[in-house]
Formats: sequence, C-alpha cells, structure tokens
Amino acid sequence: MTREEKSTVIKDLTTKLADSSNVYLADISGLNATLTSDLRRACYRADVKLMVVKNTLLAKAMESSDKEFGELTGILKGSTSIMLSETGNAPAKVIKTFRKKNEKPVLKGAYVAESVYVGDEYLDALVDIKSKDEVIGDIIGLLQSPAINVISALKSSGGKLAGILKTLSEKEE
Repeated sequence: MTREEKSTVIKDLTTKLADSSNVYLADISGLNATLTSDLRRACYRADVKLMVVKNTLLAKAMESSDKEFGELTGILKGSTSIMLSETGNAPAKVIKTFRKKNEKPVLKGAYVAESVYVGDEYLDALVDIKSKDEVIGDIIGLLQSPAINVISALKSSGGKLAGILKTLSEKEE
C-alpha cells in the first residue's frame, strides 16, 4: 500500500469514526468464509457497519479524531474488526447473539456514549445499555403514568358522585 493510499484510508476511517457515536472493536479471526458472511448479514440487519481494518491505520485514525478513545488504541493487536452503529447496544447484541452458536467474535473494546469499555467482560453491560429512543419511551411512560392515574380517578369519582346525586334525588321524591 502506498503512502497516498494509506493516507486516504486513514482520512476515511477518521471520517467514519467522527460520524459514528458508537465504535466497537472485535476479534473475528478464525471465522471461516461462511460464518464471516453470516456475521456480516447479522450486522447489516441490525444497521451495524462491520469492517476489517489494519491496526496501525486505525490507531492513526483514532489519534487524529476529535474523540477521546483512551485505552482503545492500546488494544489494537492481532486481528481487529470495527463495528460502527448509531444505536449504542446494537453491535453488542449482534456479538452476543452470534456467540450463542460460535466462540467468536470476541469484544476487544468499545466507545459508547463517550465512555470507553475495554475487554470482553463488558459485553453483557453493553447489551443492557438503552438506546436514545428506549430512554425517551421510558420517560414518556413515566410522565404519562400520573396523568393517567388522575384522569381515571376523576372518571371513577365522577361516576360515584353522579350515582350519589341520583340516589339522593330519588330519595327526595
């Protein structure tokens, strides 16, 4: 690869890192062509971009990025694939689901919501991270709950009040 080609790849990787709010690094070495194709399909369905990258080029792209990747540059050894997603837990879910039948991919590290996670032991924690839409849904549900309780109480109270008034008016006649 010439210097110009390397420079182009680094610029492209830097742009992709800047455009993505969630970056996962995984080891998919040892997967045969069929399993790699299955993993790529699973990533596509989950709206996750999967790319195999050279460690040195990725390290330079991380260094030139505006984001602070911390310890992630230190784990760039061996085979590294990068998974990019707009949903924080999507790559973790793909990895966990895929590992039910295979021993790979192994999570090397992740940059999610400006936090850095290093090591495969964080996979379950990353799966449990809620997406922005899920958090908004939870907040809306919490905000609606008291209003729904008040409205139902008023409806039931109004029914009781109407029944009491009806009973009183019938007694007076």
